[in-house]
Amino acid sequence: MSESHSHTHDHSHGHDHHDHSHGPVTRAVGRQGDCVAQVLPSGSAVHRLWLVLGITAVFMVVEAVGGYLAHSLALMADAGHMLTDVGALGLSLLTAWIARRPADAQKSYGYQRWEILAALVNGALLFVIAGVVVYEAISRIRHPEPIQPGLFLAVACAGLVANAVALKLLHGDHGHNLNTRGAYLHILGDLLGSAGAIVAALVVRYTGWTPVDPILSILLSVLILSGAWRLMRESTDILLESVPRNVSMAEVQRKMLAVSGVSAVHDLHVWAVTSGVVAMSGHAIVPDLRDHPRVLKDLRGQLGQLGIGHVTLQIEVAEGCPDPM
Repeated sequence: MSESHSHTHDHSHGHDHHDHSHGPVTRAVGRQGDCVAQVLPSGSAVHRLWLVLGITAVFMVVEAVGGYLAHSLALMADAGHMLTDVGALGLSLLTAWIARRPADAQKSYGYQRWEILAALVNGALLFVIAGVVVYEAISRIRHPEPIQPGLFLAVACAGLVANAVALKLLHGDHGHNLNTRGAYLHILGDLLGSAGAIVAALVVRYTGWTPVDPILSILLSVLILSGAWRLMRESTDILLESVPRNVSMAEVQRKMLAVSGVSAVHDLHVWAVTSGVVAMSGHAIVPDLRDHPRVLKDLRGQLGQLGIGHVTLQIEVAEGCPDPM
């Protein structure tokens, strides 16, 4: 008895042919010949990201040098926190650039996973930076060092102004694109860090209580570690092709079985090609050949509701031996 198979490479399409200065741009990325809708920052948003990256990088250096000269560990820790944001902004811009590069015969998914490799390396370096800051902070608590509160306060205030300007630049775009939204939240964290540094500088200036400086540096290191851990966890999950955290395999199976005409599903796999690009493959048993076109359309709709944009399905009329993987 022969078994009939219907193969489909079913893709969600989303093309925006007009690049407006106040909105996102949709590009088709993925394997050669395929289309996966991914929303990218508009041209003006990318320009603003570059400006914010420049501001953040410059004041990261200013805070590092100012912290060294003022003997303020809190400023140096805040510079380390700004380094996480430089990395995040750089990855946002790298994503926007990579997603516009076409796939080829050798790189069927293009170069999208360079973003993930960069994130993994960035996260590992941040762990080292946070560890050095905590070690130095413990030493400072045991053996306090004199701090120049005037320079400490001046650099902290300059950092607050720089972060406020950067936040203003991103404010109009953070609701449109995930990368821009992530950068916005990073800069907001920097703004709070600068505010904390100002408070610490005022405490040192008016009370002379220097332990507030290493204590604040430890708190900022916790922020660095938190961001680094999320970065490494998410990048490792993508490299291991784990199921994305926002997707439930049980829900995928339930949605597919809810489609009329589908009697069973098996060999389901869901993974992220890169951040924001979710792919899925699987087999669906549809005994009636006449139902295949409608079932494919309905399955695409159901899976699209879960944020799965790249779908590869094999439709079968009878259940055979499951694949080993």
